[in-house]
Amino acid sequence: MRKPVGNSWIVAGVLLALVLGTAQSARGAPPRYTPDWLSLDSRPLPAWFDEAKFGVFVHWGVFSVPAWGSEWFWWHWQGEGQLGYQLFMRDNYPPSFTYGDFGPQFTARFFHPDEWAKLFQAAGAHFDIHRYVVFTTKHHEGFTNWPSPVSWNWNSKDVGPHRDLVGELGAALRKRNIRYGLYHSLLEWFHPLYLLDKKNGFKTQHFVSTKTMPELYDLVNSYKPDLIWSDGEWECPDTYWNSTHFLAWLYNDSPIKDEVVVNDRWGKNCSCHHGGYYNCQDKFVPESLPNHKWEMCTSLDKWSWGYRRDMKLADVLSESEIIAELVQTVSLGGNYLLNIGPTKDGLIIPIFQERLLAVGKWLQVSGEAIYASKPWRVQLEKNETSVWYTSKDSAVYAIFLQWPEGEVLYLKSPKATSTTRVTMLGLEGDLKWSKDAYEDLRISLPQLPPSALPVEFAWTVKLEGVK
Repeated sequence: MRKPVGNSWIVAGVLLALVLGTAQSARGAPPRYTPDWLSLDSRPLPAWFDEAKFGVFVHWGVFSVPAWGSEWFWWHWQGEGQLGYQLFMRDNYPPSFTYGDFGPQFTARFFHPDEWAKLFQAAGAHFDIHRYVVFTTKHHEGFTNWPSPVSWNWNSKDVGPHRDLVGELGAALRKRNIRYGLYHSLLEWFHPLYLLDKKNGFKTQHFVSTKTMPELYDLVNSYKPDLIWSDGEWECPDTYWNSTHFLAWLYNDSPIKDEVVVNDRWGKNCSCHHGGYYNCQDKFVPESLPNHKWEMCTSLDKWSWGYRRDMKLADVLSESEIIAELVQTVSLGGNYLLNIGPTKDGLIIPIFQERLLAVGKWLQVSGEAIYASKPWRVQLEKNETSVWYTSKDSAVYAIFLQWPEGEVLYLKSPKATSTTRVTMLGLEGDLKWSKDAYEDLRISLPQLPPSALPVEFAWTVKLEGVK
C-alpha cells in the first residue's frame, strides 16, 4: 500500500471524484433512485408499455381445482365462513377435506405453453408491437406457480403439476416476442407469519422478511419479467411491505432496471397515487382523460378471475362489450388487460379462446388506431353514435360504435382543411366528405351489406389533414 504524503492525497482524491462525477453526469448517467415515493415516482415509464395497449391476464392456481364461486374460494369458505361455500364443500367433499388437499389435483396435465403463447399472439394480431401477458405467480392462497425456495411443499414443483409453470410460459412467450408480466400477491390469507404480524398490528415484519421479499427478489432474478403486477397490499401501508426499498433496487440495480414496469399496488396508501402506472381498482375506468398512465384490468368472466365450473354464457363478456371497453380505455390513454382463467388441467375453454381470437380479428383491421396511439384533444363525441378518438403522428382516428342511419357519419370535433383526406380502415379508397352549415364533417360511409364490412362492430375512420 502506498504511504500517503500529508493531506494532498485526500484533496486530490476528492477533486478527482468530483471531476469524474461531473463527467459521468455530463454523459447522461442514469439517475439513482432513493427509497421514497418522491424519487421513485419521478422514474419515466418505459415506452413499450404505453405502446402495447392490450394485454392478456391469466389467473391460475389451486383455486382452479374447486373452480366454484371465485378465486377467493378459500377465504370465502374458511376466512368468512360463507354458507354457500360450506354447503358446496359438504355436498362434494368428505368432512376432513382441507384446502391443501386441492393441491395435488392441480395437475396442469394439458398445459402446453406453446399453445397458450400461440393463442395470446393471435389475440393481439400480428402488429410489430410488444404485446404483453401477465401470469399469476402466486395469489392470496400462497401457492406459487414456480419452485419458490420459501414456499416449501406449497408450490407447483413439489405439489400438483411438478413443473415450473412460470418458467415454461415465459420461455414460450419470449419466443414470440411477447412481453412477460408477473402477478404477485404480497399477502397470504392464512400464512402463520402474516397472521402473527397482523396480530402485532403490523409492527413486526416476520412475513415480509421471510416470505414476501425473498419471493419478489427470486422472481426478478430468476425470470427477469418485463412487468410486476403487485396485489394483496390493501391491509398494510407500504412501510410494512418495504415496497420503496424493493422498488429502489428494482430501478437501480436489478437485471431488468431499464425495461421493467410496475403498477400501483404497493401499500394501502398507494393505489392511484404511487408506483409506475395506475390500476386504482379492479375494472377502473376514469371519467375523463387522466394525467397519468393507467390500465383497466377486467375479466372475461364478469364474476370471477379464476375459472368457474358454474359459469353461465350470460356471465361472459360479449365481443362487442370487449371491443367497446378496449376502445374507450385506449382513447382515455389507458391499457386494456383482459383476463382468462384456465382449468386445473391447463385448458383454456373454447369460449375464452373464441373471445380472444375475436379481439385479434378486430385488431387485425383496426390495430393502426390502437397500438402506439395517443389520446387526441377530444376523447368522446356523442351524436347519433358514440365516437371515440385516438391519434398517431398527424392522423386522427374516429372509432364509432354504432353504424349510423343513412350511412352518414357526422363529426363535430375534427376541423377540415384543404388537405383533408378520409378513409376507413380495412377498405380501399377514399370516403366522400363535405362540411355542413355548422362546419361539421359529413362523411358518406360505404353502402355495403354488414357481411362486406371490414369488422362487425366499432368501425374506424382515419382522418388526415384535420385540425
